[in-house]
Amino acid sequence: MKAFAFQQYGSELQEVEIPEPELKPHEVLVRIVAAGVNHIDEKIRRGDLRRVEHFVLPMVLGAEFSGEVVAVGELVREFKPGMQVFAMADLKRTGGFAEYAAIDQRLLAPIPASLNTINAAALPLAGLTAWQALVDIGQLHAGQKVLIHGGTGGIGSIAIQLAKHLGARVTTTVGSTNVRLAHELGADTVINYSSEDFVQKVQGIDLVLDTQGGITLQKSLQVVRPGGKVVSLVSPQDPIYAAQVEAGMVTRARIRVGSSGVRRRARHAGADYRFLFTRPDAEQLRALAELVDEGKIRPVIDRVLPFDETPQAIQTLLGGGLRGKVLVRRR
Repeated sequence: MKAFAFQQYGSELQEVEIPEPELKPHEVLVRIVAAGVNHIDEKIRRGDLRRVEHFVLPMVLGAEFSGEVVAVGELVREFKPGMQVFAMADLKRTGGFAEYAAIDQRLLAPIPASLNTINAAALPLAGLTAWQALVDIGQLHAGQKVLIHGGTGGIGSIAIQLAKHLGARVTTTVGSTNVRLAHELGADTVINYSSEDFVQKVQGIDLVLDTQGGITLQKSLQVVRPGGKVVSLVSPQDPIYAAQVEAGMVTRARIRVGSSGVRRRARHAGADYRFLFTRPDAEQLRALAELVDEGKIRPVIDRVLPFDETPQAIQTLLGGGLRGKVLVRRR
């Protein structure tokens, strides 16, 4: 089958011909219809995570996908050929930039009834990230104030909608061309980061979702209230993450030292800092699908490109300035 893979860290993503995955008893074989393009794909290719996440090379990228079930392992009962499904990929097995993917049945869910199979590919990683940041770590509830950076990106657009569903008051930072969209998604306060300083606009935030890192993360610690939380999707990794991935002693020490500055500043503000690396979770996908079908959230899609243009799609994502997700689809 055709797939897009890289041979070693730092090498280019290339179209390759590889064998179709062989099913294990608990796995489902999915014919890929569409796949989401995400920054994590580029981070993996560059080798940014190789000290803590153990990937087998060469590796097929593609962190999320949607498609049709074509075969199931002997222990699979819930899924049948012909079903339309979506998932965050088990990247250590098979990614979504391929004709077929074999995935553990525990990571797979039926697509929302109100979405077509192509658009469903925009939901898994962004939806799971928003859920794990706001619900699992943030424990966000009605009446709290949340600040979401990059509110019209793939993750931010879902996070705004999920936060509003949870009853929070939402502030977001966006570029000047995306102010209207941010309001349409449900944001109560929209800050144009190209002309306004969010530190001057908001204070007493219960939860910050940082999608930018760097100076944005540092300034976010100035607006979070004592007892609040800052969740970053960018960096630095923290000791809790190191323990979750069972990193070795040397790596744990490096992560502890590397995150000591931001954790110290968070403690000084009376807040908690957490790094989030999104994990597959089928039950959360089902919950998100219900919210989609209830009209509570919807994926925002910037563009859909042909599967053959997957490398170009990644470059488009890295170029920024997008409204929502970039997808690639098979014919």
